[in-house]
Amino acid sequence: MHENFCKNAPPKLGGVPSEARRGGSILRLLAVSVAFASFPHPIFAQRPTPPPTPKAAAAGDRKSVIFNWLWYMGMLRGIQEVDAVATLELQGAGTIQVQGQPCKVSNYRASINYQISGMRVQHTCALPNGQSRTGIEVVSGAFAWDEDIVGAGLVPGRGTPTPNHNALNERLIRLWSSPQGAPKAAAAGGENTKVAIEDGKPVVTFPIPGVPGAIAKATLNAENQAEYVQTKLGNVVTEFIYEKYEDYNPADDKVYGYLPGHIVEKRNGVTVLDLTVTQTDVGNLYVVVPIPESVRTARP
Repeated sequence: MHENFCKNAPPKLGGVPSEARRGGSILRLLAVSVAFASFPHPIFAQRPTPPPTPKAAAAGDRKSVIFNWLWYMGMLRGIQEVDAVATLELQGAGTIQVQGQPCKVSNYRASINYQISGMRVQHTCALPNGQSRTGIEVVSGAFAWDEDIVGAGLVPGRGTPTPNHNALNERLIRLWSSPQGAPKAAAAGGENTKVAIEDGKPVVTFPIPGVPGAIAKATLNAENQAEYVQTKLGNVVTEFIYEKYEDYNPADDKVYGYLPGHIVEKRNGVTVLDLTVTQTDVGNLYVVVPIPESVRTARP
């Protein structure tokens, strides 16, 4: 499955600035078929090589900036170069904030579906007093809840889902400010997405899907990947810092789909997540996030 996917992927970047690598035969590498599921509608058809991102951003050329962003993330595949990343998982370790305390994470796993938008985050961590904590945090569509076991409440008598409507906005912001989610949200924003140059770097400003009033601003690095995303909703400012982009899929399953190896999330200046990624699975994963009936019918 991944063999065909890899053939149309951008090469590992580094050394020579990425814009110099964009043209010619690299762009024209074709796959016999696209192995990944596609985004609901093609974002861009096959097209001439777009201008370099800084030049496009300075000119307000939104489509070219987003195209380059998606392409250098390894998300555009096939003859028509459409966004083909539908689902993914990442695993890692680090620190999260639990009830205002740092909790050292030994196991962190995020499973994401972008087509039917949803995300499930599972973690096991230890508080400073040595107490172990586990959590399963879920968001799907306009619903957020916590689970005691994966899939709680989908089968009668199996697990308990606890509605958590207060966490809806922060979880949707995390989903659509993520390395792969942000360019998708920017593309979906249409005319509401703006591009510009700030402090010498391309920036993309776009609305967060499902969160009225939430506006994200992504700063792109020299490799056309987000190094910083700031999302504002009212008086809440959430910051995401991304670095060390690589293909972290297993050695025998490389697909040239790039994610950052270090992720930091801050809320109003307080670090709530500091994660070192140990493995990703970018491909045709089976990730579903159905909403339990008890969550769907609960009053906010």
